Amino acid sequence: MSGIELDRRDGVLTIALSRPERLNAVDNAMTEELLDVLNELMRDPDTRVVVLTGKGRGFSSGMDVQEGDPGGAGTAEGRAQRLYRAVARGGEVTARLREIPQPVIAALHGPVAGVGVSWALACDLRVADESTRFVVPFTDLGLSAGDCGLSWLLPRLVGPARAAEIAYRGPRLDVRRADALGLITEAVPAGADLAAAHALAGELLGKSPYGLRRTKELLNASLDAPGLRAHLATETAVQTLAFFTEDLAEGMAAAREKRPPSFKNR
Repeated sequence: MSGIELDRRDGVLTIALSRPERLNAVDNAMTEELLDVLNELMRDPDTRVVVLTGKGRGFSSGMDVQEGDPGGAGTAEGRAQRLYRAVARGGEVTARLREIPQPVIAALHGPVAGVGVSWALACDLRVADESTRFVVPFTDLGLSAGDCGLSWLLPRLVGPARAAEIAYRGPRLDVRRADALGLITEAVPAGADLAAAHALAGELLGKSPYGLRRTKELLNASLDAPGLRAHLATETAVQTLAFFTEDLAEGMAAAREKRPPSFKNR
């Protein structure tokens, strides 16, 4: 793979956007490679946690528009169709990051811009070092801030009023401002984002595999649930099934014996 790098160890898959010479600007090849990996994760029971980061000086500078057509020139499609496909496939990455059963931790540093913001916000948790800058430049460029899921994600993370301010004004948010808005989980010193993300992944590895996966499903389902009672029915079904797992007995025993649990995903 040329657009991303993978590192698998001990139940954690680290995915690094890997075009550091372009500040990990997103092109068609990177998007398709990332989608291939995310689609595999949908049916991967061995990977428990995913970490998403960027190589080099930043997480991502957004869609690569300086190397020509980001949708992939040389096809029979017209330019409008290619651009539509590029944006739609970027949005598909956003959706897949939400849909895969594994919790996803973003390790952020440097520029987090354009589609990079959408991908970072699609992750479940975000660790950002002090060099991190969220850049939402769309309205300054003649574009809308409805980009690859951003206008869906922002209101759910910071509320509609703050989302409107960010989307309309396009500010550069440093790590302190992002933390105050609730966009990040943890702020860390410069260069410490990946290590902190892996430490957080290690903490999640100690949790119940069933519990983590089903909790992610329920949190996502709650965002579109028609109401509390409909969501309560979904919660009840998931929680009832948990009582039939071997891991529940192990978790209860560990709590009684004051020791860490040893979950087997059974």
